[in-house]
Order: sequence, then C-alpha cells, then structure tokens
Amino acid sequence: MAMTISNIWTWAIPKLKVKLSSIPTTKPIVFISTRRESSVNATNSNALLFSSQPHREMNTNERTLSFTNSETFRAKEKPKYWKPMCLYYTQNRCTKMDDPEHLEKFSHCYSSRLQVGSDGLKNLQPQQVDYFLVLDLEGKVEILEFPVVMINAHSLEFVDAFHRFVRPTKMSEKRVEEYINGKYGKLHLERVWHDTSIPFEEMIQQFENWLRHHQLWEKGALTLHHAAFVTCGNWDVKTKIPEQCRVSGIKLPPYFMEWINIKDVYLNFYNHRAAGMMAMLKGLSMPIIGSHHVGIDDAQNITRILQRMLVDGALMQITARRTGMGSSGVKFMFKNRI
Repeated sequence: MAMTISNIWTWAIPKLKVKLSSIPTTKPIVFISTRRESSVNATNSNALLFSSQPHREMNTNERTLSFTNSETFRAKEKPKYWKPMCLYYTQNRCTKMDDPEHLEKFSHCYSSRLQVGSDGLKNLQPQQVDYFLVLDLEGKVEILEFPVVMINAHSLEFVDAFHRFVRPTKMSEKRVEEYINGKYGKLHLERVWHDTSIPFEEMIQQFENWLRHHQLWEKGALTLHHAAFVTCGNWDVKTKIPEQCRVSGIKLPPYFMEWINIKDVYLNFYNHRAAGMMAMLKGLSMPIIGSHHVGIDDAQNITRILQRMLVDGALMQITARRTGMGSSGVKFMFKNRI
C-alpha cells in the first residue's frame, strides 16, 4: 500500500510518544563556550585571569550579559599551583625570603595573577589616565586594612601595590582584640595583623610617600597626577576614608576628591546590574582568587575584573566627585548607576 503523508503521520506519532514528565523544566539548557581568551597562557598561573568568555552577545550599540543557572557557576577549585599571598611580603616585612619551605607555601608575586598578553589589547580603548589604583578597604568601625593595586592603563600590566594593616586609634585593646579575632581569626590572619598594623595617620604618610615615589602626587596638589582610584562601590572613598580621617584627627587628603566606581561602569558597559565583586566575577565566569574580605585579595580580584573590562573595550571614567574640600556633598557623573 502506498504511504501517503496522512498515513505516515498516523504511523509515526505513536512511536514518538515521550513522557513529558521525564523532561526537566526547572533549569534552562545552557551552551557554554570553552574558548579561552587569547591573551592568557593556560600553562601559567595567569590562566586564572580569564576563565572563559563572558556569556553575552555584543554589538556596537549594546552589550549584555546573560546568566545561566547556579550549577554552571559552581565555585571552581583552586588549582594545585595556587598559593596564598604572604601578607608580610605585601607590607615589605617578610623575613623568610631565603626559607624554601616558606616560599613553597606562600606566593611572593603579584604579577603572575595579574598578567594580560598583548593579544588581549586589541579592543583596548584610549583611557583618560595613565594608571589605575584599585582600592578596597576593610573594617566597618575603623579601617583595618588599606590595600591598593596599581596597573598601567595602557598596557594593563601590574606596576606595584601598597598594602598596610591599620590599627584603630579610638578603640580599647579589648575591643580591638575582639574585633580582629572576629574579622581575621577564622582565616588565621590575626597574628600578621598584630605584627604589622600601624595607626591610620602613619599609614597615610607612608601611602603619600608611595604616591610620590611613583610621581602620582605632590604635596599641595589637589588631585592625582594622571591616575584614578577604582573602587567596588562608593563607600570606600565617599564615606569611610572621611570618617576615619575625623576619628584620627587629620584632614581629608585632597587626592580623595574623585574616583571610579567599577560597578557603575560595569552596569553601563554590559547593561547588567552587579551588586558587588562576587556578582561581577560570576557574570564574567572568573573564579575568585584568595579569600573574600581579605582586602589585598579583594583588591587583586577587582583588578582582574578591571583588566577584563578593559580587554573587552570598556572606557573607565570618573563616576563620582566631591563638590568641595571638606564637603560631604558628592556629584555622581552617571545617570544610570548602582
């Protein structure tokens, strides 16, 4: 008997019956690119800089990030060659540089975490400054940690870092002990904090010497020289540094007049809102390096986000500026902001 279209349809349907209940409907099917950024040498530790292309479609008019389900973004294990930073070394106080066991256990190198190959610069936009200073404070009552990571805005190369633990000046020793044990004790960092912490006013003097060493600021200047602070939010420069200056009885340094909130640039560049550092790392499919809420580790992770955005073609612009010296008023430069 000749098979007509009607006969074929009638014959095929029973054989194609599928239990619809067996098809999962709660999670979307996701296609993930495994392509690596060409700027990364996967055989080196700088492979941690970019784990894959962000899940987005991009054209000249719009950039968007599309997110997959949480299973896709399960925290990736730290590779075997990953080492925590020596927090004495970050403050120029490591005395074990000739101890093989210590060197095996702790990293003494920033640049291996913050490298970008020359191929990654093809979409780089001309920036308005020569250097970015990524700042991420720790401490709610008083500042406990002041880390800054400096990169070249044109080559994206790591240049230097400034890192100090800061000792509160208006808290009792008992309160300080409770504060530090609560903040750093679970990470076993309380000893290095006690060994190295200095008062805020002394830290500011050392930071200004560091700025002058890199020709980023001179005493009497009202702004940084061809450099800009980059923060993850406005709290660090807008709120906490002025508060700490009042507590410590010093004037607000003039170089804290303006800054770049990377979350605002991220929102406007990728057209996606990210509440903080972890959300940005997740959106860019980048694993966290180090420990969250250890300031120097967070500053390095924010630097990695900054490098990734620059590689993707973002223009870093000042997002907030004080309305005057000693003024609590701040003008926000972006209409669409966090």
